[in-house]
Amino acid sequence: MRAVVQRVQRCQVKVEKEIVGEIDAGLLVLLGVGAKDQPPDADYLADKMVHLRIFEDTAGKMNRSLLDTGGQMLVVSQFTLLADCRRGRRPSFIHAAPPAIAEPLYHHLVSRVREKGVFVATGRFGAMMAVSLVNDGPITLVIDSPAA
Repeated sequence: MRAVVQRVQRCQVKVEKEIVGEIDAGLLVLLGVGAKDQPPDADYLADKMVHLRIFEDTAGKMNRSLLDTGGQMLVVSQFTLLADCRRGRRPSFIHAAPPAIAEPLYHHLVSRVREKGVFVATGRFGAMMAVSLVNDGPITLVIDSPAA
């Protein structure tokens, strides 16, 4: 699994002009599921993301986690994160999981984050989505699960 994690002041995702998910301060997570990913990969990423110390403390140091700040998370599926662009001009998506595998793992990750007490909004799996955000920092990280 691969996650692009952005610290945001707020963000939202729309499907056909309808807001399907939005949060205030917290993390926007663009999530790609690989063909070899398993539930432990989702568990790893969920734990890593909620404990990342990327929010500032009173001294201005990145020393607080999403759990420490009471922040929220918006998770949006994005298979294109697994694209291989090394050859030719058209990306190859052979490393991305098919929807029948990816969707349950996407929902598994969302469930694991919710179990940790974080409010989680989501996009709509498989839909064309428009994501808007106000990046905070900007802070943007790429996190891969061990299987990635």
